[in-house]
Amino acid sequence: MAERVHPRDSPPSSDEHPILKPAPPSAEKPIPQPGTYVIQIPKDQVYRVPPPENARRYTHLSKRKSSRSTCCRCCCCFLTTILSLLLAAAIAAAVIYFVFRPEAPNYSVDNVAIKGFNLTSSSSPLSPEFDVTVRAHNPNDKIGIYYEKGSSVKIYYEDVNLCNGALPVFYQPTNNVTLFETALKGSRIELTSAALGSLSNDQKKGRVPFTLKLRAPVKIEVGSITTWEITAKVTCKITVDKLTAASKIVSKDCDYGVDLW
Repeated sequence: MAERVHPRDSPPSSDEHPILKPAPPSAEKPIPQPGTYVIQIPKDQVYRVPPPENARRYTHLSKRKSSRSTCCRCCCCFLTTILSLLLAAAIAAAVIYFVFRPEAPNYSVDNVAIKGFNLTSSSSPLSPEFDVTVRAHNPNDKIGIYYEKGSSVKIYYEDVNLCNGALPVFYQPTNNVTLFETALKGSRIELTSAALGSLSNDQKKGRVPFTLKLRAPVKIEVGSITTWEITAKVTCKITVDKLTAASKIVSKDCDYGVDLW
């Protein structure tokens, strides 16, 4: 009985093109690009906290950062508070200005009576006396002025202080003109021969110049509010015709200012 012989599959010839199938994706990790390094660290050697040798430094740096942030917060809060107060003060000042329309008071010297000048003897000291009438005008409709203790009124000839006095304590209401007399006295004032000669020449010309300096602590009343004490400053340049009780003012010019603190 003859056996059936199956022909073997002949290998593909070199002339035939083989069928290429895509390779299955590799389960391995991608190969890094040239010039790069991959460092593998065991999982048990990865620390979530600094190692013991760096723990003290880490604690120190953490505390310093926390203290800096606290200081910055405090500075920001302080600056914010200061700016808020300044803004509130500016708004209050603007409201007061537009509601009350404050005007500066006016001051002038209405009369001067002089005694105690003996220009014939250059060896004896002088004891001058000035009776000065000061006119104060408060032009405001809603603002009153309190004149407090501690005021001063001084008379100067050139740079020499001749006599001193003070204003009375009083309250000046709104839209008011007040005339107050103050007696100024000096004692044993010694002038140089040059100053005496100049004073005598000025009297002969009928123009003797003096400077009056007034400093008065005052409080301003705005409605039901009274301010802190401020200092009113008045400087008047006055010229009289002679050094007697019947002297008359030839010219006068007054400047006004305040010291708020």
